[in-house]
Amino acid sequence: MLLELFAYLSGLYGGFRAFEYITMRAILAVLTALVISFVIGPWVIRRLGEYKIGQQVRSDGPQSHLSKAGTPTMGGALILLSMVLSSLLWGDLSNRYLWVVLLVTLGFGLVGGIDDWLKLRYGNSKGLSARAKFLGQSVFALAAALYLYVTADNPAETTLLVPVFKDVTIPLGPFYVPWVYFVIVGTSNAVNLTDGLDGLAILPAVLVGGALGAIAYFTGHAEFARYLNIPFISGVGETAVFCATLVGAGLGFLWFNTYPAQVFMGDIGALALGAALGTVAVVARQELVLMIMGGVFVMETVSVILQVASYKLTGRRIFRMAPLHHHFELKGWPEPRVIVRFWIITVILVLIGLATLKVR
Repeated sequence: MLLELFAYLSGLYGGFRAFEYITMRAILAVLTALVISFVIGPWVIRRLGEYKIGQQVRSDGPQSHLSKAGTPTMGGALILLSMVLSSLLWGDLSNRYLWVVLLVTLGFGLVGGIDDWLKLRYGNSKGLSARAKFLGQSVFALAAALYLYVTADNPAETTLLVPVFKDVTIPLGPFYVPWVYFVIVGTSNAVNLTDGLDGLAILPAVLVGGALGAIAYFTGHAEFARYLNIPFISGVGETAVFCATLVGAGLGFLWFNTYPAQVFMGDIGALALGAALGTVAVVARQELVLMIMGGVFVMETVSVILQVASYKLTGRRIFRMAPLHHHFELKGWPEPRVIVRFWIITVILVLIGLATLKVR
């Protein structure tokens, strides 16, 4: 929106051209989303409390979580509002990649919002049935996968890059569609599973989102792409602005979500953020790097899969409780210790993921 204004103003004064650069708009997008979160955050939390939109706690979860019952939830709406407003202000609205990641994020946020509302409506922690939630996610993920496949005009857009190995690429062809579907839905659910402690999911999402924004910028910049020996995909760099809004909105939300949390993001935020990360990784062709950087999300998901499989096959549990963060809680780790250590692991994994761009 503002890009067109600055393009016009740059004709009057050349200094306004600085605002046309992706890097400048990304910085402003971070700050805008952050300010929006700070300004409207207290009002949103008060409203959620007034309408008694409180967290429903699992009865079979750690006993320390029972005190969290009634804490305002659906705070992910604050994240989405900040991201959308900042994206519309600073993004290039003629860029198809920006619209894909924005619409997928909103679509998954809608599914999560319905799930949250049903939990509140019926006073339990179940919400949407697994089948209904999966169907909703599938609609938006498949729509994005099909659109990206049909509109791809460069073979690199449907080729899987393998980290570290410079000359190893896998043309996906029609298998691109199910692969994209798997990445978006899988990442969405992985972030949702991780969102079980105060601030546990949001900072890793911010760190991974910021790194993906940098990668997307490199991918959309011909010289950087050539230097890093990654495919150049015109237009993908614009999603760096979107990632910047995720960073700003996420940090703003963390201000209120840090231990002890004043508000929880709910599925409306967790499903949307996961889908956002997955979609940006897809358009930047760095899905495998996402799995490295988002290793915390991966191990949380794997812990659930292993726990369920082990219990069904042998009747025994591998972990005291899944997802993994609950296992450490039940071992006696204080909640802040679990959170901060998972954050530290994410920082390390993000650095490793970024290093793979150069180690090729």
